Amino acid sequence: MPDPIDALILDLLEWIGPKPRPYREVIEAWRTSCPRLPVWEDANERGFIEQPHSRGSEAMVSVSALGAKFLAERRHIPLSAS
Repeated sequence: MPDPIDALILDLLEWIGPKPRPYREVIEAWRTSCPRLPVWEDANERGFIEQPHSRGSEAMVSVSALGAKFLAERRHIPLSAS
C-alpha cells in the first residue's frame, strides 16, 4: 500500500509547479498542525523544496531538482529545465 504522505507530497510538488510561488501562499495552503500529515515538513526534510531568498525580495518556494525527480518518477511528469 502506498504511503499517504508520499501521495500528498506529490500533490504539493505538482501544486507548486515548475515556477516558484510566494512562501506565504504555499505555507497558507499546505501547512498543517496534524502530526499524522506533515506534508510540508516531510517535503522539506527530504530536500524536495527549495526556499531561495534574496535580501529585499519576497521569500519564494520552488521544487528542487530532487523533488522534480521524485515527481517525475512517481507521476511520469517530465523534468523541467530549472
